Amino acid sequence: VYTRWMLACLYDIHGNLPALEAVKPEWREAALNLGASRWTYLRRVEIPILMPAIIASLLLGVFAVMKTPREEDPQIVVPMIDIFVSMRGSSAQEVEQRVAIPMEKLLKEIPGVEYVYSTSMPGQALVTVRYYVGVSENDAVVRTYNKLYSNFDRIPPGASRPLIKVRSIFDVPILAMTFWGRGYSSHELRQIVEKANVAVKQVDNVSETTIIGGTRRELRVTLNPQRLAAYHLSPGAIARAFQLSNQRSISGSFAQENREFVVETGRFISDAGDARNMVVGVFNGQPVYLGDVADVADGPGEHSNYVLFGYGGAVKKASGDEYPAVTLAVAKRRSTDAAIVAKAVIDKVDSVRGGAIPGNQQVTVKRADGQTAEKK
Repeated sequence: VYTRWMLACLYDIHGNLPALEAVKPEWREAALNLGASRWTYLRRVEIPILMPAIIASLLLGVFAVMKTPREEDPQIVVPMIDIFVSMRGSSAQEVEQRVAIPMEKLLKEIPGVEYVYSTSMPGQALVTVRYYVGVSENDAVVRTYNKLYSNFDRIPPGASRPLIKVRSIFDVPILAMTFWGRGYSSHELRQIVEKANVAVKQVDNVSETTIIGGTRRELRVTLNPQRLAAYHLSPGAIARAFQLSNQRSISGSFAQENREFVVETGRFISDAGDARNMVVGVFNGQPVYLGDVADVADGPGEHSNYVLFGYGGAVKKASGDEYPAVTLAVAKRRSTDAAIVAKAVIDKVDSVRGGAIPGNQQVTVKRADGQTAEKK
């Protein structure tokens, strides 16, 4: 936070030292001998000589204040890596003994590692590696990859290859906007925020964006066991039919009248009607459609998390009511100004009101590191 002030001071000192050396002590003695006062000497001789250096130092200080990125969180380099390994059908104890503990021993051998800790759960293990402060993030990633890849032969049967994800301070969102409004369901809000997310991604220096809350659009297929048995079909046959039907490919091309035409076959399933009309088998020489053996619904899926918005007692307009909400969290790229990025994102969201975002949609900023960093 205070880096820009330190730079301004350094610029000021560095700019004035050569000018101070140019002022000769003999000039002051001569001025005093000729009857000039100290103020007259300062005003007529010393200030005019030092004025260019003073102005240059002030301008450099202002430039440092304006150009130094403003941050809420200290940008300390602490490389942290999460490693995921799945082992389906295994208990937490088996995962711990066969995956987590051996992996911890391997990772502790890497130079620069400070902490290694793990979490074991049924069918999955999460191992986190944290390096010492100041270790290069690229070096940490390379060391971790080399260590794991050189020991793939030690992976126990049934365990997957490790999935490696790098974590850093730059993954922390600098801005969180909550979308809510009376009369909107969580599914409708999710669709609005997904459109707003597309617009936010177009803003310069925006890194990762995360949508929290709401329900995704889902095509739900509920199989009827009696109908499946009547048509001699199985759930596996339905799954294979989905894989074969839900695809589009280029089958060839032909030329005609100096033009080339590309032939595409197949199509993606876009709604419940397409799914119901999908052929999943043949019975007595007649095609069997998915709608004959299952109920198909196109709509909101199940909730994986909940976000609600309401005003607390400290707010005058508090009513105690809570409304469905969806939050859009935005992170920035490294070495960029949090205040500038946050303001650009808010302006972008305001610019798409009436289009991607309905005009009566409420948007509340819940976190804005740029604004707090600006005040500091």
